[in-house]
Amino acid sequence: MNYLYSLTLIVLLPLNLLAYDDFDLDGVEDSQDRCPNTLITDLVDINGCSIKSLVSPHHYDIILGTSYSQVNYNTNEKTNNINSTMQVDYYYKNFSLQLSSSYFTSKSKTYSSKGFNDTYLSAYYRFSLFESLSLRVGGGIVLPTYKSGLGNNNTDYASSVNLSYTLKGLNLFGGYRYTLINNDDIKGVVSYQDSASLYGGIGFYPSSQLYLSASYNKSDSIYKGVVPIENASAYAYYTFSQHWFSTLSYAYGLSSSASHHYLSIRFGYYY
Repeated sequence: MNYLYSLTLIVLLPLNLLAYDDFDLDGVEDSQDRCPNTLITDLVDINGCSIKSLVSPHHYDIILGTSYSQVNYNTNEKTNNINSTMQVDYYYKNFSLQLSSSYFTSKSKTYSSKGFNDTYLSAYYRFSLFESLSLRVGGGIVLPTYKSGLGNNNTDYASSVNLSYTLKGLNLFGGYRYTLINNDDIKGVVSYQDSASLYGGIGFYPSSQLYLSASYNKSDSIYKGVVPIENASAYAYYTFSQHWFSTLSYAYGLSSSASHHYLSIRFGYYY
């Protein structure tokens, strides 16, 4: 008799389990779930409605990489210039902070130098103007960690504005940046000026993991009497997983003051 009772339970138990439906896996049966499509990362009440997200709104990334150019823009000299770069970002909803620095090695037939470039600390805020249009404004400081003995031992200040418009998989973007250069002129040697730069381009997503873009960039030199720096560039962003990603950049110089070729590769971790 006990064996027959146990067998009956074994047969009926799966039928009872199959009768329980919970499409969004929040622990509340669908027949009683007033919010049937809650995210699996949400904490819900007895009605199945979200009361708290278990996903933190705080995110970070760290990006390491290297780049090659044929101009040292700190000294405006034609050299083989290699940079080791590091960037750290913090994100909270529409707000972000960015810290970036790099170490350079410059070599030519008559010139050799190495050391840290200037360090950049910036803050940004993104506004969603419409469903497909966003505006990002930012400001920051340029810390004089590059030392040359040419009066560049003061902090510079920068501001920027960027627009991005997405339509049917295409992304149109553009921006403007202005930097107040506080370096001290050295009479008969060097004279500095404020620097304005602008860019514009188009991008698209060939797949969910890959983003490609092409752009035009123009920037004033920080030195008076030097023609603006112009280049055409291509950019690729690829995500290997939820956390790991990589970027690849190439730029071709369009003015005599620009590096004829520029190449950069970076790898990052997002969490």
